[in-house]
Amino acid sequence: MLNERIEKELNKQLNKELFSAYLYMSMSAYFESKNFLGFANWMQKQAQEELSHAQKVYEFINERNGRVVLESIEKPQTEWDSFLSAFEDALKHEQYITASINDLVSVANEEKDYATGIFLQWFVTEQVEEEASVDNIINKLRLVKDAPSGLFMLDKELAQR
Repeated sequence: MLNERIEKELNKQLNKELFSAYLYMSMSAYFESKNFLGFANWMQKQAQEELSHAQKVYEFINERNGRVVLESIEKPQTEWDSFLSAFEDALKHEQYITASINDLVSVANEEKDYATGIFLQWFVTEQVEEEASVDNIINKLRLVKDAPSGLFMLDKELAQR
């Protein structure tokens, strides 16, 4: 059974994962409005992945006889100055989620809730992958700058996700 503090923090994390999906859907819509369907696809897949993360937290709370409490999700940003700035915002967001997961691991350790700590290890590992994936795209965007041929090539690559 989850204690009150862990349950509250897991519910906060659930909300953050849902917002992540919302943010990436907004980024996907931004890229689609620019007719870069590969970029849009990448963000759409990212949004789906974030929903699966939220579902994991949801199921864990229920499995531990906790109570899921869904909160409102704030409106995400809808415009960016460039493709690079969108991905830089995505990286900042992933770093925020990483910090949140790390804080949650600390709470689990403080509360001696080892089951939650073990559950969260998957997220710790996942966040390393998430940040590296976005950082890789940022590095490519910095290389191509605003060169149309480079953006088209990257768009084609991101469509394969």
